[in-house]
Amino acid sequence: MRDNKRLVLKSIYDAGEISRAELARNLSLTRSTVSNIVSKLIYDGLVQETGIGLSDGGKPPVMFKLDEHGRHLIGLDLANSHFQGGVTDLRGNILNRYKLPTQDQDGEAALALVYDLVDMLIATTDQPILGIGIGAPGLIDTPRGIIRQAVNLSWRDLPLSDLLLKRYNLPCYVSNDSHAAAVGEYVFGQSKKGIKHQVVVKAGRGISAGIILDGQLYVGEKSSAGEIGHITMVENGEVCRCGNVGCLETVANTQVLLWTAREIAWQDTASPLRTYASTPEAVTIEMVYQAYKDGDLVLQKKAAEMGRYLGIAIANIVGLMNVDTILIGGSLSQLGEPFLEAIRGEFYHRLNPLLAAETKIEPCSLSKDDIVLKGAAALLLANELGLV
Repeated sequence: MRDNKRLVLKSIYDAGEISRAELARNLSLTRSTVSNIVSKLIYDGLVQETGIGLSDGGKPPVMFKLDEHGRHLIGLDLANSHFQGGVTDLRGNILNRYKLPTQDQDGEAALALVYDLVDMLIATTDQPILGIGIGAPGLIDTPRGIIRQAVNLSWRDLPLSDLLLKRYNLPCYVSNDSHAAAVGEYVFGQSKKGIKHQVVVKAGRGISAGIILDGQLYVGEKSSAGEIGHITMVENGEVCRCGNVGCLETVANTQVLLWTAREIAWQDTASPLRTYASTPEAVTIEMVYQAYKDGDLVLQKKAAEMGRYLGIAIANIVGLMNVDTILIGGSLSQLGEPFLEAIRGEFYHRLNPLLAAETKIEPCSLSKDDIVLKGAAALLLANELGLV
């Protein structure tokens, strides 16, 4: 019965509007079975009548559709310098959102921010809440909802799903932020039409990849597939926060760009940054992006160098997996087409020309602020309702 209920709900979700008779035909179920399930879904507040449809010669059918506000969902993105959360409807539309700056807090203080964020979001809706979906940085034990290691937040073996379940009595699903981003782009993005295999490379404070194979998220044996940020890229390079040397994240992330702005670009008297801040310490990443767009040559050179490093990593992904659609997301995607061209140039240089020519490298269609939140909502839709 539970499987049939999910099948009926998914059919209604996908169809937009449909009758009982169409459901019965499409799913090879009896009309009485479909009628009972639809009645239960209406009682649960997930489905609603929309009126009378067109007759095919007999009695005009009653039509049904998903009640998009039958449940609200809470999605969190914990992978940036601020924690962000949103309330969405069942179609992934973000209804309310909040951001809380982490101010470099970690450990228990960062966990307290998560609680504050969820408290604020719950207070914005009177609708029943389906659950809490989370995109978090680091190595995640997805089935158990445990953050095995999040270096930037000093979290290790944090049972986040259980903590939130105990506090809010709501189902909670925790995924790596790039995995959530990949699901969000695949389910709600505009680029998914006809695409069965794609990789979302999320580049910001950290770097990781979310992999969709044959329409399903691939997480790997220990839920850690796509952790490209800690692959060694530079021999004898900088020490990474993970303890290794020369990781991709030591040469290509938002902090690297910010440090360049503060330590190098400031020496250039013609730098647009001088009009934004009085001291190097006052420079923010938002100022850096604006100076980059205003033509700061030092930042443009650094961004191109970072793009080339990402191009190397992406060439390895495509060479290993033969995925022909690579989508670039995260805050570094704000660097725009020149950044993408640097990625593509190195990618084409590093890979078999025929394989490279068959691969598209494009920006994600969802914004950097929406992609993880929508992905977190999609995780709830998949796990709780079987809709995606």
